[in-house]
Amino acid sequence: MFDLLIIGSGPIGIACGLNAQKAGLNFVIVEKGCLVNSLYNYPSTMTFFSTSERLEIGGIPFVSTHKQPNRAEALEYYRRVATSNKLPIKLFEEVTSILPENNAYTVTTSKGTYITKRLIIATGFYDIAVNLDIPGEDLPKVKHYYQDPHYYAMQKVVVVGSSNSAIDVALETWRKGANVTLVVRGEEISQRVKYWVRPDILNRIKEGSIKAYFKSDLTAIREGEVDIQTPDGPITIANDFVMAMTGYKPNFDMLKKWGLVLSDDKFIPEYNPDTMETNLPGVYLAGVVCGGLDTHLWFIENSRIHADMIINDIIAKQPHPTLLR
Repeated sequence: MFDLLIIGSGPIGIACGLNAQKAGLNFVIVEKGCLVNSLYNYPSTMTFFSTSERLEIGGIPFVSTHKQPNRAEALEYYRRVATSNKLPIKLFEEVTSILPENNAYTVTTSKGTYITKRLIIATGFYDIAVNLDIPGEDLPKVKHYYQDPHYYAMQKVVVVGSSNSAIDVALETWRKGANVTLVVRGEEISQRVKYWVRPDILNRIKEGSIKAYFKSDLTAIREGEVDIQTPDGPITIANDFVMAMTGYKPNFDMLKKWGLVLSDDKFIPEYNPDTMETNLPGVYLAGVVCGGLDTHLWFIENSRIHADMIINDIIAKQPHPTLLR
């Protein structure tokens, strides 16, 4: 019988583990992939928007050689935080069911079964891509995840999207010699794009190095070409790869299967904003998963406080509470 089981070993899941450890709780962290799985799947060249101190968890300093840390530095930081504190983490173990039973929860995973009094769901949102829902999207040339620009050298690449991921892909592949076309549904490049990157993409578009179609949609994908609906009518262009940087979403079907109540419009889970407890007693949410479809609401920087809120609520409900310092 565990006091607490945490689903997800991302930065917020680890932060919850650190606080649970300080509170003397008997807990375990279960992760379906590798440690900080979402960060591992970020592009190899990725640089964070925030400075290192805003990515710190558990009061443990994050020392970076750059003003904004990169993916490699973040992976090393969170790994060292987890290992040096000897957090009990079970990796490559996917949760398949959660069932309430005798004032506790039976959690079944791909490798075993756990019984726990309370749960924290800190699963993030990066594992499921938002599809385009157009013909040809299932072709191997269509990618929703991006690792390294070299792979696309000398290729005709269509990038769909206008936020940070899409713009990074467009600029990086272009600099490695790709012929890049950007397809943007809105009227302009997103204002959320990193402040030091946005002028770069605007200048590349202005000079014609990267062709951009605004108020446009990719409508079909075939081997060797794609169709784009533009304000001036449909066009067909030659193409080798489609980088669909259309965003990601939490696993809503999984959350509903577990019994969480979600809103009808943006699938935002129901929870108490003061404690992060959901409609299920003793089941809490932490991190980006709280935002439903609005994945721009929560980041590491503003959701790391969820660890304090949740563990303090758990301790307050114990028979002999000991306040978390």
